[in-house]
Amino acid sequence: MEISSIETLLIDSESFLKTAMKRLDEAGRRVVFVLDSNSKLLGSLTDGDIRRWILSGGSLDVKVSEICNQNCFFVEQNYDFETVKQRMSESKIDVVPVVDKNHEVKDYLVWELFIENKLTRKLKQKLNHPVVIMAGGKGTRLDPLTKVLPKPLIPVGDKTILEVIIDKFREYDIDDFYLSVNHKSGIIKAYMEELSPPYKVSYVHEEKPLGTAGALKYLEGKLSLPFFVSNCDILIDADYKNIMDHHLNSGNLLTLIASIKHYSIPYGVCEIEKDELVRIQEKPEYNFLVNTGMYVLNPEVFSYIPADTFFHMTDLISAVQAAKGRVGVYPIREGSWTDTGEWDEYKKALNKIGY
Repeated sequence: MEISSIETLLIDSESFLKTAMKRLDEAGRRVVFVLDSNSKLLGSLTDGDIRRWILSGGSLDVKVSEICNQNCFFVEQNYDFETVKQRMSESKIDVVPVVDKNHEVKDYLVWELFIENKLTRKLKQKLNHPVVIMAGGKGTRLDPLTKVLPKPLIPVGDKTILEVIIDKFREYDIDDFYLSVNHKSGIIKAYMEELSPPYKVSYVHEEKPLGTAGALKYLEGKLSLPFFVSNCDILIDADYKNIMDHHLNSGNLLTLIASIKHYSIPYGVCEIEKDELVRIQEKPEYNFLVNTGMYVLNPEVFSYIPADTFFHMTDLISAVQAAKGRVGVYPIREGSWTDTGEWDEYKKALNKIGY
């Protein structure tokens, strides 16, 4: 595991949230520590803090001092190993700041490196929910590679994108996977058979393209628990246990995992009324929540999907909402989502994993 310098995890209390989110992406730790005007520890800011703030309607232009956790757990340099180990394990804390007598952050402890045996806490993260991976698309945005290989078998490093996606779920001991297949399905099945994985793989065969939601209809009566749905060209770096807990606790029928997307316009934007210039906004910045292609669904949603009909996930969302069912959103940071479905993003994915 690469060890980051402590400076990458520190941010000034006067910084804005969008700056903190960039720091989180750069540090790769899901937490930054906020320093007051005297460079002393003020609090911590995590992915969860940001998610709760966004879901409450909060702006990204807020200062981190207003939303950070000022009661965060920290240790002094003469900390007791067993006490800290127990607290990190019980509270599922991954990173802890170490401060000196002046309350200045001098170091940090990382759970994976702090103790040798990670198994005990890992088992607490187990999920028994099935996963459906939509693997039937043609992947035309990755031509000409996908003229030979089906999109799920495009290599990302020394594995296929399909294996990388599955491996992420396997971290939570999930062993029940369904692949919705159509285009080049024989190649996908042959590859998985040769792989002989230690988990169960079932197939949903689309005789014709039915869209993401339309293909799910084949699983009606087969799934009794809330389940994940993932496109086969995305990588999501998030806490899947937390995603499922959020879905269950929110009473959602369907939860959409959305990424914060930041756009900067490098020009002055003209605002007009009729043919008259009202103002010029210099280099504006915009933030959006965009659909990543991952969802959590309750089995009840099958009743909203018509049989043998092309049906987008957006159609299913509209149908659930029309019936007054709850559709929720689970926000993640921009750096937590990688779309490998087009060449530029595919290259970024390779860079992320060091290829």
